[in-house]
Amino acid sequence: MDPMDIVGKSKEDASLPKATMTKIIKEMLPPDVRVARDAQDLLIECCVEFINLVSSESNDVCNKEDKRTIAPEHVLKALQVLGFGEYIEEVYAAYEQHKYETMQDTQRSVKWNSGAQMTEEEAAAEQQRMFAEARARMNGGVAVPQPEHPETNQRSPQS
Repeated sequence: MDPMDIVGKSKEDASLPKATMTKIIKEMLPPDVRVARDAQDLLIECCVEFINLVSSESNDVCNKEDKRTIAPEHVLKALQVLGFGEYIEEVYAAYEQHKYETMQDTQRSVKWNSGAQMTEEEAAAEQQRMFAEARARMNGGVAVPQPEHPETNQRSPQS
């Protein structure tokens, strides 16, 4: 990664990828709002400082409980201690969503990696489902029905 892609004074400083942060900033604003480069850099530095602050306080909470690993509940407690209690419910909901999506990805990965355990019919059905998802993405979310093969009574894998 190019050093200019990261906001920070040196490689030892904690930093965030500038392109990713710029994308997040732009996604949060109306399309007609522009953000000066200096303002983007300032927002990114604020994010880094916020992460440092919450991480440090989470570590303190963790140490007070004689734990060696910072857990999600330590982060939530740190937010409360730092005066961000009004955001805890939203942060917890985001955490739960992340856990759910991670679990879904893991289940898909396990199913994919254990493909040899699927029957041929299950593998064909999964392949057709994946083709349909890809077609829908390619067509802007509009599902396009595929003709059925009379001899197999299955839809064509071709789009």
